[in-house]
Amino acid sequence: MRSLGSPTTPSSSSAGQAATAAGQAATAAGQAATAAGQAAAPTTEAATASSRAESHGGAGPRPEPLRFFGTTWVNHDPGLQGYAARRIAVSVGSVAAVTGSCLVLRFAYQGIAIADLGSFVTPLVVVMFAVCTALAFRHTWEGFTKRHDPDRQASLRGLLAVGFVGSLLAYLFRTLTEAPGEKLHRAEYDAARHRHERRSTRRTGNPSKKRRRG
Repeated sequence: MRSLGSPTTPSSSSAGQAATAAGQAATAAGQAATAAGQAAAPTTEAATASSRAESHGGAGPRPEPLRFFGTTWVNHDPGLQGYAARRIAVSVGSVAAVTGSCLVLRFAYQGIAIADLGSFVTPLVVVMFAVCTALAFRHTWEGFTKRHDPDRQASLRGLLAVGFVGSLLAYLFRTLTEAPGEKLHRAEYDAARHRHERRSTRRTGNPSKKRRRG
C-alpha cells in the first residue's frame, strides 16, 4: 500500500539541503570572525596579565604582543617582518576575509530564497544580519581603545557570531591607521613605564642628598 502523505519533491529537498549548507557555512565563518574579534579586542584579564608582567624580575614593564604584530608596534620596527609590512599583509588578509564572508552571506541568502520561507521571513533575516553587523562593528571598534568586560564579552558572543562581517570590517579599517589595539596597548605600556620609573626613584632616592650627608 502507498503512503497517503504527500511525496517530497526533489526540488524542495535540494532547496532545504542548500539552505542548511549555507547556514552551516555562515555559522562557521561567524565563529572564526568572533575569534578574530576577541583577539583584537583585549579584555580586563589581559590587562591583569600585563600588569603582572610589569614587575617580573624587576626589569621594568614589558610590552604586550598584538596578534599578527607581536611587539613590532612599540618602535615600529622596519624590515620585511616589521611593523609596516605586517600592516600591509594584515590589510590584504582582512580584505580577503571580508570578501569571502560576503560570498558566504550571499550563498546563505540564496539558500533561504530557494527554500521559499515566505515574503516575511526573508526580509526579517536580512534586517537581523544588518543590525547584528552594525552592532558587531561598533563593539569591535570600541575594543581597540578600551578593555571589554569578560562577562559582557561572553554574553555578546552570539551577536558577534551573526554579525561577523562587522567585526572583520572594523579590523580592516583599523589596520589602515594602526595595528588594531595599538593605541590602547601603548597608553597602558607608557603608564606602566612611568609607574616603574617612579618606584625606582623612590627606592634609590636622590643621589645628591646622599653625597651632602656624607
